[in-house]
Amino acid sequence: MAAREREDIGAEFGRLLRRGLIVALILLSLALLVLWRADSPRLERLRMNLADWATPSVEMTADPIGAVSDMAADFRDFTRVHERNRELRAEIQRLRAWRETAQQLEQENAKLRALNNLRLGSRTGFVAGEVIADSGSPFAQSALLNIGADDGVIDGAAAVDGEGLVGRVVGVGRRASRVLLLTDFNSRVPVKVLPSGRRAILSGENSDSPRLSFLDALAGVAPGDQVVTTGDGGVFPPDLPVGRVAVVGEYGARVQVAADYERLEFVRILLYRPSTRIDTPGGLIAPRESPAEPGDAEGAAPGAPDSPLLGQAGAD
Repeated sequence: MAAREREDIGAEFGRLLRRGLIVALILLSLALLVLWRADSPRLERLRMNLADWATPSVEMTADPIGAVSDMAADFRDFTRVHERNRELRAEIQRLRAWRETAQQLEQENAKLRALNNLRLGSRTGFVAGEVIADSGSPFAQSALLNIGADDGVIDGAAAVDGEGLVGRVVGVGRRASRVLLLTDFNSRVPVKVLPSGRRAILSGENSDSPRLSFLDALAGVAPGDQVVTTGDGGVFPPDLPVGRVAVVGEYGARVQVAADYERLEFVRILLYRPSTRIDTPGGLIAPRESPAEPGDAEGAAPGAPDSPLLGQAGAD
């Protein structure tokens, strides 16, 4: 019983103490409010003294809180910077891919523009193609193109790049064709040397400098002279640049071809068909005789020529 009474007394004392503290805090708050709001010089000095006394404590309390806030802000900034850095790395990779693509397109565009350096006749059409493979053999020098009969390529057509003649088509498929290069051993092209006008056959020997065969004379042929096609045979258009004379010696002359085989990626196949059809007879061919009709002049010799030209020749 005594212990129970002591516990009750302690609980009652605690309740009274809490109530007293609450009342004291309320009174202190009211006093501070009145003190702070009152307009008096003495109270003003008291307020300032209290503020000076409380400022260090407030700063000491606020510094850790500010430091924690700064740490949280720095962590957020670091997270944002890390995400932004990852995005920038991905963007850099995409830009590098685009840059490589742009450089490849620029190179291809330059090579395609270089094809226009060679001027063709107004009646000579062409179709452009890309070199997709070469022979890769020292005994056969040819190139495989990605254009064929569906694009208008015909067997024997001339192939040129931006500098001059590359070779001729020796095989045609629907979507591919093969070009025999001028340097191949089986290549034979009729050419002439300018300005002398001497004609020859450019014969490939699987070397970088084909030979001028069947050259009637070396007189008037000098290194640096231009070599062009003659158009004989109707395979190549006339006056296509082939190269320049590189060496002239006792064993003949050799030509440095104008086409750049080391960087051959795009070529033009010329759609050239020479007009060799004869539509009308010549003036020296007599027209066909027409059958005699009633009413013709009597005494005319049978089989007399009706052509004024032949009659005139007989009179002469």
